[in-house]
Amino acid sequence: MSYLEVTWTDEVTGCRGYLVVDALRQGVSSGGLRMREGCTLDEVRDLARGMTLKEAVVRVPGDRYQPFGGGKGGIDCSPHHPDARGVLRRYLQAMRPLLETVWSTGEDLGVRQDVLDELAGEIGLRSTIEAVLRLLPDPEAGLAQVKAGFAVDVDGISLADLVGGYGVATCALTALGASAPSSRAVIQGFGSMGGATARYLARAGVRVVGIADADGLVVNPSGLDVEHLLRHRDSFGRIDRSQLAPGDAVSSDSWLDVPCDLLVPAAVSYALTSDTAPTVRARLVVEAANVATTPAAEALLHARGVVVVPDFVANVATNAWWWWTLFGDIAPTADSAYAKISAVLEALTRSVLSQAAASGVMPRVAAEAIARSRVA
Repeated sequence: MSYLEVTWTDEVTGCRGYLVVDALRQGVSSGGLRMREGCTLDEVRDLARGMTLKEAVVRVPGDRYQPFGGGKGGIDCSPHHPDARGVLRRYLQAMRPLLETVWSTGEDLGVRQDVLDELAGEIGLRSTIEAVLRLLPDPEAGLAQVKAGFAVDVDGISLADLVGGYGVATCALTALGASAPSSRAVIQGFGSMGGATARYLARAGVRVVGIADADGLVVNPSGLDVEHLLRHRDSFGRIDRSQLAPGDAVSSDSWLDVPCDLLVPAAVSYALTSDTAPTVRARLVVEAANVATTPAAEALLHARGVVVVPDFVANVATNAWWWWTLFGDIAPTADSAYAKISAVLEALTRSVLSQAAASGVMPRVAAEAIARSRVA
């Protein structure tokens, strides 16, 4: 049972929006806001439950940042709708009392943080994390730390757009172990999460042989030039097909058809279902997208010996980086962020996989047990 559920209808377009606060800790919940056509209340419930686990699983005793509860927002509207910005503004205005008190949010699928920051200012908020700012002795100093982190550029991309994917890559590389340099990866989605995951996998020697965006699949058995593709994608993660490098090809195949060792769903929820799970050819799935695999699909994959590193472990770094920076557990620099993410997620991934193997359960079950133990 959720702590709070809100359903909202936009008076201009008729679009529906939802907010689910799964639980409160320290009187606050944390979780992003997504905008996509077809978003449902059940989806937002699943996401909010995942956020409660995500907050708990990275708890580090002694840190200033300690876990919040999980909360999630969703709007059933395409981000390409002609009035998408207006819908988002009206949603935030309607949710303002909750943003001021119990729900801190940030970007998610179809929503950019810079747009959220602009709209927060328009409706009279300092930030969309107003509820958490109340917990700080000096909210302005904490917010300045986060803004400084967002201002960091790493090889042409904002640090805020990289930390999540760096965390996914850290989990994947830890799970692959010594076989990482000889491994091939396919990534579904090339936005901030998928793009950063591709960057750091490639830099570690993994061949990224396939990337799927909203327009289809780009493949190269010898490995895609990830940095080149990052320079030629739009704000929604679409790759400019006119800028493909020699050897790259546009394929009509499904992203599941590409032979690989590692599969990273980094776009939509429920990408892997009981219908598609039997076609997965990889031995390792690392969920960069929230709720990327349905429970039935995950059970089928587990029965086949396919390891699935769950979303609330693999993609936790963006959320954790915000709070580590805000509370001063790390400096607003790339080196400090990457060091903290590496230390926390390497250890967490090893613990999840070792406990799952020892008990014969899915990694998700082991990770849930770890999350519960860390906030017991």
